[in-house]
Amino acid sequence: MNWRYRHTVLALCTLAFAATMLARLVISPVVPDVTGHYDVSTGAVGLALSGMWAAYALTQFPSGILGDRFGERRVILAAVGITAVASLSLALAPTFAVFGILTVVLGAGAGLHYSVATSLLTKEFDDIGRAIGLHVSGGPLAGLVAPVVATALAVRFGWRTAIGVGAAVAIPVYVAFAWQVERTPPERPGESMRDRMAIRPLIDLLVRPPIAFTTLVAFLGAFAWQATASFLPAFLVSFRDLPETSAGILFSAYFVVSGLGTPTIGWVSDRVGRDGAAVGTMAAGVVGYTILVVGPRGSLPLAIAFVGIAMTWGAPVQSRFFDKFEADERGAAFGLVRTAYMVLGATGSVVVGVLSDVAGWAVAYGLLAAVTGLALVLLLANLAFGLDL
Repeated sequence: MNWRYRHTVLALCTLAFAATMLARLVISPVVPDVTGHYDVSTGAVGLALSGMWAAYALTQFPSGILGDRFGERRVILAAVGITAVASLSLALAPTFAVFGILTVVLGAGAGLHYSVATSLLTKEFDDIGRAIGLHVSGGPLAGLVAPVVATALAVRFGWRTAIGVGAAVAIPVYVAFAWQVERTPPERPGESMRDRMAIRPLIDLLVRPPIAFTTLVAFLGAFAWQATASFLPAFLVSFRDLPETSAGILFSAYFVVSGLGTPTIGWVSDRVGRDGAAVGTMAAGVVGYTILVVGPRGSLPLAIAFVGIAMTWGAPVQSRFFDKFEADERGAAFGLVRTAYMVLGATGSVVVGVLSDVAGWAVAYGLLAAVTGLALVLLLANLAFGLDL
C-alpha cells in the first residue's frame, strides 16, 4: 500500500471514531430538555445512558470476531451506518421507552468500530503507536466539539436537532469511508462465531501473563478516565469553588491536551518503548490529580494539563496489546481485552461518585492519584526487574 492510501485509511478511521463518539456525547448536554419533554426523572435518562455505554463496551469483543469473519471495512461501515440511523431515530423518538431502547442501539452500533479499526491500522502501519495515537485522538476531538455544538443547536432549534447532528456527521463519514477504503480480506472467513466465543480459549487468552498485566494497567487507566470524564466539572465547581463557566473551559482544555497529546505519546512509544511512554502518562496522572486536590487555585490549569497528558495512556497501552498478540488473533483478542478493561473501568464513575458523597471530593479524586500511582508502580517494577510482562 502506498503512503497516501495508508494515511487516508488512518484519517477516515479517526473521523469514524469521532463520529461514533460525537453521536453519543451530544445527548448529555440536552438531558434537561429530554427529561422535560418526556416528563421523566434525570435518573431515568441516566439509566438509558448507562445502557448505552454498557452496550458500547460489550460489543467490543464480538466486533473483533466479526472483523475476522467478514473483514474490517464491512464492520466499520456497519458501525458508522448504525450510528447514523440510530441517531436520526433517537432524534425522532415518540416516547421515552423508544428513546431508551435507541440509546442502547446507538451504543451497540458505535461499539463495533474501535477494536476493528485499530486492528486494521496495525495491518497498515509499522509504527502502530503513532497510528493508534492519532486514531484515539478522535475521541477527545468529539469531546471538545460535542458539548458546544449540541448546546448551540438546542438553544436555537431544539434538543431533537442537537441529537440529530450525530446522523449529520456520520452519514458523510460513511460515504467517504465506503468510497475511499478498499475491501479488506477477512482473517478467518470460515470460522463460526460459536467457535470463536468458546469460553476456555477466551480464559486462556486473558490469563496469559503479558495480556493479564496489560489488561490490569488498562483497567486502571480506564477507571481514571471514566471518573474524570464523569465528574471533573462537578469537582471543580463543588470542591475548588470555580464558576461553572471556568470549570467548563478547563474541562474543554482537558480534552484539547488529551487529543493533541495522544498522537505524540504514541510516537514516543514507538521510539522509547511502550512501558517507558506509559510510565510518563501515569506519572503525569499522579502529579495532576494531586495538584487538583491540594494545589493552590492558580495551579489548576497546570493540573488539568497533567491530567490531560495522563489520559493519553491509551496509545502506548493499546499498542502494547498488539505487541503481545499473535498475528492471527489480533481482531478478536483486542475486542475481548477492550471489553474486559472497559467494563471494569466503568466502575470509576460509580466508585468516585459514591466516595464524593460519603467521604468528600478530596478523597474521591485523591483515589485517582492512587490509581494512576498503582499503574506507575506496576510499570516501573516490570522495567526494573525485567519481568517481561
